[in-house]
Amino acid sequence: MTEYYSSSQYAASSSFSSGAGPSTSAVIVGPPSVGHSYTLSNPGDVSSAVRNLLMSTKRLQEVLKLWSVEQATEEEVSNVYVQIGHEFNVTISAFAYHQIELSDIHTIPAELRTILERYLGEDPSPAILAECLPELRKVLYKLLKGLQSRQDRWRAVAQRLSSGSSVSLQSTQLR
Repeated sequence: MTEYYSSSQYAASSSFSSGAGPSTSAVIVGPPSVGHSYTLSNPGDVSSAVRNLLMSTKRLQEVLKLWSVEQATEEEVSNVYVQIGHEFNVTISAFAYHQIELSDIHTIPAELRTILERYLGEDPSPAILAECLPELRKVLYKLLKGLQSRQDRWRAVAQRLSSGSSVSLQSTQLR
């Protein structure tokens, strides 16, 4: 089963693991105590974390389109899902660094997994993609809205840090 950690649980750990599950469409993410270590050069770099997460979600949509015409494998889709899990945890950690909580979006990886498992169990086709994309985009929209709802709080933190850089989640769009 996929596990993602609350901000406080994630902050206490520093690694992430992935592997193929027993079924061909399962993706299993292990506990942070096992696997590959990752960190941001600046653990509170919310802008980079969010940008990387949203880029990964865009990549998922792209690889699903390729999968539907048999130009990408289930494993490639799975690898992008694992990357999203990685970027999701980095994002949770970056916000937690600034004590900005994201519990309302903690279900996003599990929701994505459910959708992917359901549709990757089917034979690839444009028709299956047409069924999958609306559900997928609904979850990705929920993620984007959850991140945008923290934008004012993050801007206040960024101003306090006198970083001088402008942060805008609104300029980042899912396509």
